[in-house]
Amino acid sequence: MPDPVDGHSTHVGHPPIDALWTCPDQLYLRFSYSGRASRVESVFPRRFVGGAQDGRRMPPEAPTPFREFLSGARNTLPMLLGVVPFGLFFGALALEVGLTPIQAQGLSLFVFAGSAQFVTVDLIRQGAAPAVIILTILMVNLRHALYSASLAPHVARLPLRWRAVMGWLLTDEAFAVSTPRYRSTDLERAHWYFLGTGFALWTGWQFSTAAGILFGARIPESWSLDFALPLTFLAMLIPNLVDRPAWAAAIAGGVLSLVLRGMPYGLGLVVAVVIAVGIGVALEMASRPDPPAGAAHDPD
Repeated sequence: MPDPVDGHSTHVGHPPIDALWTCPDQLYLRFSYSGRASRVESVFPRRFVGGAQDGRRMPPEAPTPFREFLSGARNTLPMLLGVVPFGLFFGALALEVGLTPIQAQGLSLFVFAGSAQFVTVDLIRQGAAPAVIILTILMVNLRHALYSASLAPHVARLPLRWRAVMGWLLTDEAFAVSTPRYRSTDLERAHWYFLGTGFALWTGWQFSTAAGILFGARIPESWSLDFALPLTFLAMLIPNLVDRPAWAAAIAGGVLSLVLRGMPYGLGLVVAVVIAVGIGVALEMASRPDPPAGAAHDPD
C-alpha cells in the first residue's frame, strides 16, 4: 500500500483519478499529472464514503422510515419467544371460563394487554361485576402511565394520530425494546422504530391467541388448564422481584388477596392491589437517600 504524499483532501480541480486503494481506515486516490509523476492522496476514512463536502467529514445518511420499522420489528423477535406461550395460554383459558372464540380474540385484538387480559379472565371466572373488572384492569396497568411519561418528551412533537397508535401499542416488551432507541441522538424517525416493535408484538399476540383458541377447543375437558393462570402470573412477577419494595409488595398482595377473597363482587383483589402498591411505593420512597445539605436545586 503506497503512503500518501501529503495530508490534503480532494477538491474540485484535481487531475483525473487513475487508481484507487482502500485499507481498513483510509481511502487512497492516485491522480495522474501530465509531464510528471502521479501523486497519491489520503482522502477521508472509508466509513464516511458517500458523504463529504469541502473536505469535511459528513455523518452517514439517516435510515429511512421503512428501515427504522424493520429494525424495530427485527429487534423484537427475541421477545416473541416469551409472548407466544402467553398468547396460547390466554386463548385456551378464555374458552375454559366460558368466553366464545370471538370474545376471546376480541380481547386480544382491542385490549392488547396480556396481564390485564389474564386478570379479566380470572375475574369473569369468579363472577365479578363489570365495574370491578374495569377498576382492576386500571390498577394492573398503572405502570403504563410511567412508560408514557418516560416517552412523552420524545413524542410530543408528533401528530395526535401517531401518539394514539403508539399509546395503544405500548406494552412492557415494546417499552423495553424501544427505550435504547430513544437514548440515541437522532430521534427524527424513532417513532417508526417503535411502530415496528409494537406491530411485531401485536401480530404475534393475535396469532398466538388464535392458536390457543383453536387448539384449546380441542383439548379434552379432563386436561384442565387451570394451572396455567397462576404459572403465567408467576412468570410475569418473578423477573420484577429485584429489590425489597418489590418483594414487600408481592408478598403483601399475595397474602391480602387470600385474606380478602371472601369480599363480594371480587373486591378483595382490588383492595389487595391498592394496599400492596401503597406498601411498595412507601418503601421505595423511604429507601431513597436524602439529598446532601445545601445541594443546589435543579429547577428543571
